[in-house]
Amino acid sequence: MVQIDKRCLARERDVPTANYPSLKDRVVIITGGGQALGRTYAHEFAAQGAIPVIAELSAESGERVVKEIEQKGGRALSVQTDVSSEADAKAMAEAALSAYGRIDCLINNAAVFSQITIAPFWELPVEEWQSAMRVNIDGAFFCSRAVVPAMQEGKWGRIINVASTTVPTGRPNYLHYITSKSAMIGMTRSMARELGEWNITVHLFMPGAVETEVERPSVSGAMFETLAKQQAIQRPATMDEYAGFMLFLCSDDAEFTTGQTFAANGGIAFP
Repeated sequence: MVQIDKRCLARERDVPTANYPSLKDRVVIITGGGQALGRTYAHEFAAQGAIPVIAELSAESGERVVKEIEQKGGRALSVQTDVSSEADAKAMAEAALSAYGRIDCLINNAAVFSQITIAPFWELPVEEWQSAMRVNIDGAFFCSRAVVPAMQEGKWGRIINVASTTVPTGRPNYLHYITSKSAMIGMTRSMARELGEWNITVHLFMPGAVETEVERPSVSGAMFETLAKQQAIQRPATMDEYAGFMLFLCSDDAEFTTGQTFAANGGIAFP
């Protein structure tokens, strides 16, 4: 039996994982930034001197993260956003431009997952299939379209599409979620080809399972323990470990890489 070290569970760090001076004053839009991994990303970018824009469906959650960051001396902005709405995506970009005059990075992190039905695909409600596509893939498309003009004008940008390790592992009973996240592979590669001439890079990040503060009927504590047994590194991940990838990919250190898939999953799969 794998013994889970509680020190390895999801936590918020008081200091960033590494130092990336090039992130200072960068405007970073994080969809779904009001909770879980998105919240952690926001805190880590703020610790680097960047300005997170929290694009969050829940206005209350977004404002809470802004207050947390401001209490630590950072800067942040919350914009209530339904990423499945093209109008909301455009308003999100306009709010960031109005406040800061630029958009440097976009992390397409928002997703439908926590409350989804776990069942064989022939039993899935059609409405849930459509919801997964609207949020997980349409949302990334709408938000990317909304920010690209500002990045093209500045001749610099970073877009990170967040998928999932469920894509290479092909877990059963998650077909709606996995299909929507699989579509991001092709989206990322095509976007990278189309945007390279403006020095805009695009990557796909596949995080593994991680415990967060959000209650998720779609996963359980027993599932985390089972997954840990299957990993080469047999312990749970922490949210800040995933945030380190975001910092690197949005920094100048990642200037000459684009269209790539990065996975952090403890070795449960090798995409």
